[in-house]
Amino acid sequence: MTELVETEFKPLLDQGVGYGVVVGVGFFFAALMLVLTGLQAKFSRFSPTSSEEFTSASRSVKPGLVCCGIVSAWTWSATLLQSSTAAYTFGVSGPWWYGVGGTIQLAIFAMVAAKVKMNANGAHTFLEIVKVRFGTGAHILFTFYAFLCILVVCGSLLLGGAATVNALTGMNIIAACFLLPIGIAVYVVFGGLRATFICDYAHTMILFIIIYLFIGQVYGASEATGSIGAMYDLLVQAGKDTPVVGNQDGSYVTMKSNQGLVFGAATILSGFSGVFCDQGYWQRAIASAPKSTTKAYMLGGLSWFAVPWAFASCLGLAARALVNNPKFPTYPDPLSPSQTSAGLAAPAAAAVVMGKGGAIAILLVVFMAVTSAVSAELIAVSSLFTYDLYRTYFRPEATSKEIVRVSHYFICFWAVWAGCWSTILHKASIDLGWLFYVQGVVLSPAVIPIALTVTWSKLTRAGVFCGCLIGAVLGMLAWMVGCWKIYGEINVPNLAQPYSAVCSGLTGLLFSGLITVTVSLARPAKYDFSATRAIAMYDDSPASASASDVATSNSGRGPLDEGDAGAGDGGFAPGKEKGSDIEHQVSVSTQVVAVKDPGSASREELKAVFRRAAWYSLALTMTVAILVPIPMFFSCYVFTKGFYTFWVACTIIWAAMSGVFCMVLPLWESRREILLIAGAFLHREVV
Repeated sequence: MTELVETEFKPLLDQGVGYGVVVGVGFFFAALMLVLTGLQAKFSRFSPTSSEEFTSASRSVKPGLVCCGIVSAWTWSATLLQSSTAAYTFGVSGPWWYGVGGTIQLAIFAMVAAKVKMNANGAHTFLEIVKVRFGTGAHILFTFYAFLCILVVCGSLLLGGAATVNALTGMNIIAACFLLPIGIAVYVVFGGLRATFICDYAHTMILFIIIYLFIGQVYGASEATGSIGAMYDLLVQAGKDTPVVGNQDGSYVTMKSNQGLVFGAATILSGFSGVFCDQGYWQRAIASAPKSTTKAYMLGGLSWFAVPWAFASCLGLAARALVNNPKFPTYPDPLSPSQTSAGLAAPAAAAVVMGKGGAIAILLVVFMAVTSAVSAELIAVSSLFTYDLYRTYFRPEATSKEIVRVSHYFICFWAVWAGCWSTILHKASIDLGWLFYVQGVVLSPAVIPIALTVTWSKLTRAGVFCGCLIGAVLGMLAWMVGCWKIYGEINVPNLAQPYSAVCSGLTGLLFSGLITVTVSLARPAKYDFSATRAIAMYDDSPASASASDVATSNSGRGPLDEGDAGAGDGGFAPGKEKGSDIEHQVSVSTQVVAVKDPGSASREELKAVFRRAAWYSLALTMTVAILVPIPMFFSCYVFTKGFYTFWVACTIIWAAMSGVFCMVLPLWESRREILLIAGAFLHREVV
């Protein structure tokens, strides 16, 4: 169906509400985080003036809070808006495949996170590991991919958030693009990574409360939908009025959706790129306590799945069901292609079922998603700049205090640049949907080489370069040829069509992996990871002559095995290759500070963690990507009202359990610390 005239999306709220949320709520959270950070610095042993605390939260974050941080960082504006667009366009298959496209990567990354703790526990960024293992050339190559990923992510976050704020309030899109990152930068500058974790908790709590609110409205309280059964009837009628091409009987309540399956493939490719190339996820693996890293990613993957599945199954399908409702913002027309691509299905449904209250709820939840994810990107990009550019190439002797100061400057710079970048994309008519599909295209060639850097001892420098570069070239060729052959013309909109994106992303991912492994096996390395295990943490004691060179004992080197025992307690700076020389090199120029890490784990314990992660990722991937959707796809099953009720009940139960993991578990794990800080603040001794 083609609309010749685009009906205006009628804003339900005043511009003042938009500015109030973006500026007022943003700075409220900034002030709240500053207070909490001050309490932490005064009443706990963690201070954001330390570079280790600022960039990696002293590697002490418990699994519940890491789980919450993963859910928050992976809940982009696209998670809420693009998944709802998929539901509006393809039916029930859209939210499921979007959830699959983000969950299995987190499950697989749990294995990588275990390897990080095993082989490079002292690292601050994944690029540090690359630099130590493969040298400057590979470091520069992956630095390009890391910054490209953050550019794509920041563009997606700000464009999606700005489009929603504009649709609901009429606020200027460019103003929203610039103002959204400002309040975020304030608390990131003063609080560092731990502040983003604390803020993630607040944002995730609000996110789940609003999801529960919409579930209650759409499936019960709203007169527009009425009940689960009434919702089913509306969707059946929508399938008759505007049938979906490629769906069984044109229905919106079937997993037999050809377009939905292709969307799932594109989402999986985009998700792999968004996780493995994004320093934000490596940062959370680095920040977590060694024994609980994999547990955190397991819980994070399971909890995050509920966000797109429950949210989009509720609002995305409600938008399709309520197109003919007079309260629909574009009534009597459906959303135009540009409005759909901008992610306005969820705001449209919220406006119908809850009126202005729904518009405010959507505005708030999208704002929460943008701020929490942007905060993760700000701390990630500052770590990349300070550790992998500033310290590596300009100031190798930089002290811990200097690292923190430079991080502050770069966070402020990136907050402004992110607004400029999103404005450039907006003026080029590039929106959330375009970036969502193209993310997998441009980043997928780097995924497998990056993952193998910390997991495979036979990987070679030649394999990394050949895999990344040849995979990128083949991916670009597949992108252009696929777009031309399938859509008949190469232009900006067609390049972001699902089939074009899948052709390129799949080619880049598979061929880069195949080439990397083949070239490496031709002349395999025998890397023992002793150099990466010896990457040094910063010591912040005044007695240190050069904080950049100081290594700690177990916490700096990672878990020791028998082969490392002869190295003593020393560590050494990145760039050294021979583990046997560690003690001599460090003793010449540094003061070694032995630090007992109560959360450290032995290599055998971490190997067991890795095996559990492997089994977990295999089981979860098989379940959500094959066992559930594929039989329903090939059987061409169309949901009955009873099965649709069961399907909705599953989304509600999963969302409820995820809320427990994200809202209750962090409080329970940190109950002693909360009581101690509260007691100290109130001048009471808490035993």
